[in-house]
Amino acid sequence: MTNPGQAAAGGRWGRVAGLVGLCTLIPSQGFAQSLDPNALFDPPRPPAPINAPPPPAALAAPGAGGVVAAPTSLAPPAPAAPSPAAAGNPLAGPPPAVQIMPAIPPGQAALSVSARFGANQPAISGGLHWRVYADRPDQTGVFRLVKEDRTASPTFVLPAGGYVVAVNFGLASTAKRVQIGAEPVRQVFELVAGGVRFEGRVGDSKIPPGQITFDVFRGSQFEPGENARPAVKDVATGDLVLLPEGVYYVVSNYGDGNAVVRSDIRVQAGKLTDVTVNHRAAVITLKLVSENGGEALANTAWSVLTPGGDVIKESIGAFPRVVLAEGDYVAIARSEGKVYNRDFKVEPGFDREIEVLAR
Repeated sequence: MTNPGQAAAGGRWGRVAGLVGLCTLIPSQGFAQSLDPNALFDPPRPPAPINAPPPPAALAAPGAGGVVAAPTSLAPPAPAAPSPAAAGNPLAGPPPAVQIMPAIPPGQAALSVSARFGANQPAISGGLHWRVYADRPDQTGVFRLVKEDRTASPTFVLPAGGYVVAVNFGLASTAKRVQIGAEPVRQVFELVAGGVRFEGRVGDSKIPPGQITFDVFRGSQFEPGENARPAVKDVATGDLVLLPEGVYYVVSNYGDGNAVVRSDIRVQAGKLTDVTVNHRAAVITLKLVSENGGEALANTAWSVLTPGGDVIKESIGAFPRVVLAEGDYVAIARSEGKVYNRDFKVEPGFDREIEVLAR
């Protein structure tokens, strides 16, 4: 028979395990926008040339449009060793910064925490979000948030007792239960994660930011089933996204038409990967005119269809613009109760106007 003390303990530890699981699901806010890559890794390499073949680690399928640059280290560069002359010279420069231990009131102790990219990997120097929770719920059943910090290696001064410490690095996260006694405690957390940035191109031309976004999904696009929910949505050009190590696929949306490209990528622990997505598309401006080169007629309702009749885009106006993938299309214009149409072809990088004659 289970005694009441064992049952209560089992219930408490079950709740702590649930809190640990919940902490690992809470991403840091702004992980794709607010981080400075220069604070986390070596000076980044520019994206690989659009025509360069991807390295063996790249998982983009042939023709998928993804070009992956060789990853660079997320860890800051190691400082150069001082010369023998400088080693004994007090004017040679300040020593490395040493963290100052805060004053410890009676009955409390210091908990120092830091994170690294994995076993035997460099320390993570920024982009971390630390949370310290009580390991027992309060009277309302809520695990109280005790302290919070966003520096790389904070020191928390805490009363003796049990706590759950959670840390987030973008979408990578982990948590531990820590017991505080009379002596200082030091804990190192392992976050096996890396970074990725995106940009889009058409041929040799970079797609301007604001015209293209990227959604990142877990797993490969070729795996059975479809992951309907993106891990990260609407990532802008140049934003740094921090993810657990593994395989992902990116869906690149250029404009609001049908210019969509999917590419598999691999995120490596402690590395920054630059991904260039190549779109075979063009910007098309539609005009309904009474004669070739004439003025566009206002209040025109437009539909752009595939030859099979699938609707790609609908809009109203004199000069609607639409980004379309390479291929054949039909433009249909409706004005003053009449319908006009024209077949046209889209070639990659060839932005142009398509005139439909109102006759």
